[in-house]
Amino acid sequence: MKQSKPSSEQISISRRGLLASAAVVAGTALGTSFTFADEKPAVVNGRINQSVVPWCFRPKMNTEQLCIVAKQLGLKSVELCKEKDFATLKKHGLICAITSSHGFSKGWNHLENHDYCREQLTLAIETTAAAGFPAVITFSGMREKLTDEEGKDNMVKGLKTIIGLAEKHKVNICIEPLNSRVDITMKGHPGYQCDKVEWAVEICDRIGSENLKILFDIYHTQIMQGDVITRIRQYKDYIGHYHTAGVPGRNELDDEQEINYPAIMKEIVATGYKGYVGQEFIPKHQDDQVGSLRQAIKLCDV
Repeated sequence: MKQSKPSSEQISISRRGLLASAAVVAGTALGTSFTFADEKPAVVNGRINQSVVPWCFRPKMNTEQLCIVAKQLGLKSVELCKEKDFATLKKHGLICAITSSHGFSKGWNHLENHDYCREQLTLAIETTAAAGFPAVITFSGMREKLTDEEGKDNMVKGLKTIIGLAEKHKVNICIEPLNSRVDITMKGHPGYQCDKVEWAVEICDRIGSENLKILFDIYHTQIMQGDVITRIRQYKDYIGHYHTAGVPGRNELDDEQEINYPAIMKEIVATGYKGYVGQEFIPKHQDDQVGSLRQAIKLCDV
């Protein structure tokens, strides 16, 4: 007896089932229980190039697991990784939009840290360039007893010794201002010196290189200064990367926090920005991290 061909609807249902099963199998094979609500990417418009930061999703997801999720949701990058993770990212067709270097507590503002920071950034710039990735992160360090002018002078002096390497390799170095108000681990950094956007902008002006930019963290800027859209308009030419998170709490970009992310993303698009926006929030809903990430991606996909 001749079998009838399956309808297009039956094919669609079967495809959804297979993809959902594949996602569950991938998660199970990697030792995690995450699943996807549907197979469609969260990114539809794609005018914002979105990325995600791994530390926020640990220990629930390791880098490989996050790569699987990121690719499924339509992201182009998993960021703040080091060279050891580059092969994993590339295996999943992802880049590292901004790579790690030295940490935020030991930075350029203290002369005694210069050799360490230069060593770390040299390695980061060279491996980033070799991988074909665009940027590396850097920090001022903690204030301690320094005045702002002393910290800036020291940072300029140090960065001048490394900026030529960044220019040679066509890699951007991005200075990140962090909030110094919130005294909760990884939600604020009391004592951090570069805690305002203008502080980092002045460093860029004094260095005078197209390869020195700022990492505009919307969460940290809102806490320290507010007036986010005005600052994006004012400093658009300095911005080499963005980060997100809800205020207060550094959690989901939901209706329990105060930042209007769609309006900010529309402004970023309007400035002509072609770089990346990294999702760097800490999910409150630890049992549904993928759902929280999906929601944030959709919100920013203006």
